[in-house]
Amino acid sequence: MQDLKHLSKKKRLHRLNLRKQQDTPASDLSAAIKEPPAEKKRLRLALPIIALLLASYPIFNLLISAKTALSSVSKGSMEAAKKPDIYKELDNWRSFQLAADMLPSSSLTNDHLSAALPDGGTVVYAIDEPLQRRITRLMEDFKVPYGAFVAIEPKTGKILALASHSSINPTWEKNSCFNLYPMASLFKIITATAALEQKKVSPDTVFAFNGRLTSENPKYWYVKAHGKNQELPLSIAMGKSVNPVFGRLASDVVGKDSLISCAERFGFNQLLFPGTPVIPSRAAIPQTDSELKLMGAGLGREVKISPLHAAAVMAAIANGGIMMAPSLVEEVKNPQGNAVFSHKPEQLKRLVAPEVTGQLARMLSTTVNSGTSRRAFHDRRGRPMLASINIAAKTGSINGNDPAGHYSWFAAYAPIEDPQIALVALVINQNKWRIKASNVGEKALEAFFKR
Repeated sequence: MQDLKHLSKKKRLHRLNLRKQQDTPASDLSAAIKEPPAEKKRLRLALPIIALLLASYPIFNLLISAKTALSSVSKGSMEAAKKPDIYKELDNWRSFQLAADMLPSSSLTNDHLSAALPDGGTVVYAIDEPLQRRITRLMEDFKVPYGAFVAIEPKTGKILALASHSSINPTWEKNSCFNLYPMASLFKIITATAALEQKKVSPDTVFAFNGRLTSENPKYWYVKAHGKNQELPLSIAMGKSVNPVFGRLASDVVGKDSLISCAERFGFNQLLFPGTPVIPSRAAIPQTDSELKLMGAGLGREVKISPLHAAAVMAAIANGGIMMAPSLVEEVKNPQGNAVFSHKPEQLKRLVAPEVTGQLARMLSTTVNSGTSRRAFHDRRGRPMLASINIAAKTGSINGNDPAGHYSWFAAYAPIEDPQIALVALVINQNKWRIKASNVGEKALEAFFKR
């Protein structure tokens, strides 16, 4: 019984304690559940830092953006610094390259052909736009397979026309005036120059030969000591482009060393136009007497020249023997419209003495009067189409394979007394002949003088 009383007493005490805990105030409870002091201190430090970070995020983001922008500007500045200044130290050759690159995008503005540069500058060309347009249209109308035309002002070197066309391969046009082609009978001018300089012959010298006028085989050119030979004055032989005469002239009068020396003075086998797209002309040294004869006659297939170089040679002969540096540019303007380069005539080199150019003029004048270009410069009744203008000219004709076809050359300057223009036309025909270079030359001179 005592044990039961004792248990009953214990239960009453337990219920009493529970009531006391339920009646305990909240303040006493919070005091009872106190946080440890170290954790409370850390919390007080962390909360302000988190608030500061949240508040500074926009500023931090702004700084990152600014840094990125500054980096881009710096990078852009470095790239701009690396980009070459096209106007710096602009001379004749650099301006030539610049103008050649921009020529395909040129257009007529204020009666001048010009092209806009990427930075807002302008190239103003020396080109005679009506002449350029006339020849380009002529080649297009005749559907010329391959054609190139260059005209130069002899006294200044200004390029008055730089035209090309191909009905077969338009991509050929871009560098056609700067690439090399077999020179053909235009080389007879160099052969004649070398012979005249030795003072062993003159334009009136009667020269004996054998074989057809257009013969390409030197074994038929030898003169018979006691037989019947053909004879022609050198001036007439030039106009008719007689191969045996100039082949024998190279072999029997000039000689290999003198001929190569004269060719190199004319600009072969050297960098004549530095910094331009013009490929240096080549003249291989003949190894045999037959090769020397072929070279002198203009039949050496390893004698190659660009239309621009050929035009510069004709301009030099017209200018008393002095070759002027060819220039495509009248002036170059910067984006502000200020002229940073203006063309000034520049002597490049002397090719030949003035007295020799006078003799050459006499020989070259027969080409249009009685020689290979007579038909192109006379109407059906035989009347000259440019009667008041004395023209010095030379033709050339040879087969080639790059591109394949028959190469027709015409080189000239006029008037002989006071040359205003020197020009070269090259037409490469295929099976069907479209037009000869002589006809292109005649139309060019007509367009230049009759306006």
